[in-house]
Amino acid sequence: MGEPKIRLGIGLGAQTRAAGFGEAVDKLEANGVDSLWLPEIVYSPAVDPMIGMTHALARTINLKVGTGISVLPGRNPVLVAKQLSTLAGLAPKRVLPVFGLQPARAPERDLFPVPRGRRADVFDESLRLIRLLLSRDEVSFEGEFFSVDKVSLGDRPAKPLDLWLGGSAPAALRRIGRLADGWLGSFLSPEQAEHAVDVIRTAAAEAGREIEADHYGLSVAVAPHGVPDDLAAVARQRTPDIDVSELVPGSWQETRRLLERYIEAGLTKFVLRPAGEIPFDEFLDGFLTEAAALQN
Repeated sequence: MGEPKIRLGIGLGAQTRAAGFGEAVDKLEANGVDSLWLPEIVYSPAVDPMIGMTHALARTINLKVGTGISVLPGRNPVLVAKQLSTLAGLAPKRVLPVFGLQPARAPERDLFPVPRGRRADVFDESLRLIRLLLSRDEVSFEGEFFSVDKVSLGDRPAKPLDLWLGGSAPAALRRIGRLADGWLGSFLSPEQAEHAVDVIRTAAAEAGREIEADHYGLSVAVAPHGVPDDLAAVARQRTPDIDVSELVPGSWQETRRLLERYIEAGLTKFVLRPAGEIPFDEFLDGFLTEAAALQN
């Protein structure tokens, strides 16, 4: 199969406003950056990921654009599939959807309503329906939460879109093995990430599936001037038994060393995002100087 492709992209932080978005996209394209990733943080200046994807894809030729990460339960999966099929038609091979179970920020969870206690079930059913709609000319589906009868979304990608999922809890990792095409984790040490890959592969094998070797990735917050106290607190809360330096590198040199360890652990796709309010040009320069050379 050959050597897995190591690829690095840039994730824009919650402080990236619409006013500077187009200029940032143009610089990523001009510098040959592989991909741009847009978070779904509603109560912030961050651009909406679907709208941002559309704008970025329209003004570029090579840049891939992904969601990192969009909430799926609480959205109608038919409308999501329509958005994705349209984007894939407009920008073939450059649309990278990644979905998650719920927003990271608690105040936003009411924006994605699902029946109480059924979020994971809605997630699974939504994902199955989206996959059907993106891979078949006509779909009939009768589920617990959604049903469609002989519907077609029109033109669809020649090759169905890969659907990646986030998450690091055991149930989330098993879901990825059962249902997804790839994984984008976060706030995991190299050893934890390696274990997560093993769990996903085992779950996939048990489901009679196989996830491609280069479809395991991680979103890494990079703090070039040292880890901010608030982010360090979040990291400790998420993984209290792991030193913060194993989760959030405090310089570009530490970033490179940590990425090398992730690669040894079997990961190949990385989203580097600024930890805190770092000027975009400064972050891009560090990315190009210290990290991009890890790509093969």
